[in-house]
Amino acid sequence: MPQYTVKTSSQEYVALVERECVGRAAHWLPTRHSQVFVVTTPDVWDLHRPSLDAALREKRHAVLFFPGGEKNKRLSAVEALCEQMTEAGGDRASVVLAFGGGIVGDVAGFAAASFMRGIPVIQVPTTLLAQVDAATGGKTGVNLVNGKNLVGAFHQPLAVLVDPDLLNTLPQREFVAGLYEVIKYGVIRTPWLFELLESQRDAVLARDPSTVDTLIAESVRIKAEVVSADEKEGGLRRILNFGHTLGHALEAETGYTRLLHGEAVGFGMIAAALLAQRMEMLPDTECQRIVRIVNAYGPVPSLAGVTPEALLARLVSDKKTLHGNVHFVLPTRIGEVLVRHGLPQEAIHWATQQALLQTAQSA
Repeated sequence: MPQYTVKTSSQEYVALVERECVGRAAHWLPTRHSQVFVVTTPDVWDLHRPSLDAALREKRHAVLFFPGGEKNKRLSAVEALCEQMTEAGGDRASVVLAFGGGIVGDVAGFAAASFMRGIPVIQVPTTLLAQVDAATGGKTGVNLVNGKNLVGAFHQPLAVLVDPDLLNTLPQREFVAGLYEVIKYGVIRTPWLFELLESQRDAVLARDPSTVDTLIAESVRIKAEVVSADEKEGGLRRILNFGHTLGHALEAETGYTRLLHGEAVGFGMIAAALLAQRMEMLPDTECQRIVRIVNAYGPVPSLAGVTPEALLARLVSDKKTLHGNVHFVLPTRIGEVLVRHGLPQEAIHWATQQALLQTAQSA
């Protein structure tokens, strides 16, 4: 299976997509390291301990548990992990191995970026969303009450080990949440990926190995390519935020408890497509394809009680808002998007309202 090289100013590393590659995790450790801190959640460790234990059996390592969940993705969790590393004798030659979903990767990565002013991290994602998106690219961080990932750092990993076999135990809702991010890649970069999702829905949802491997490999390829061209989101990398502007607002508005991240992105993609249609940037037929495919893999959970006004008020705290201008990634066709700001408030309100109606009808 393929591997992709991510080249940035701070780090060059491999994003490997290969079944059972978690068993070779020790291969990616630095030659001179003191010990490995595996950061994971109790449920992931219970499910996948044998494979990683075997990989690290000859290495000095300790397992640090993070409770998981968006509500625990806070600075206090990073502090707790750093305290545990200190108590276990961690030093500047230590390595963090993030073993879990996107939240674990974000928190463990930020802890690695902060501990001793920065130690290496290896990302071993165990959810589809983390495998196709969160684990590659070096973004780490935690949430504040007012917004998602508002405190963090860019900290590129030593390697990203994507093992599709780890998805065998993933609940179907979590699997589908990851598929929304795959849809994103189809919209922003790869029309054939979008078409595969349209035509092979049953095989995708049944987790046909060949189909799943193709989805993951293409998503990782795109992420590696975009991050290599723009490490810190100064230009091209912003296209990866398609669906995330209103998606992040929705997560904050619902207290990070009602939706998975991918589900919020699904809603955000519908809203962005409708906004692009309203601004006459996207043909009606293409807009409906995007709305239809999100709903085909959904539906997004009930958003009862959420209002357009509340979501728009949240946008001022989003990381993508610069100098008071809210930035949206808007599709112009399947496979191509543009970043726009200064859009009419009326158009944003309309698209948000229509997206809420669309999700209510499909629920």
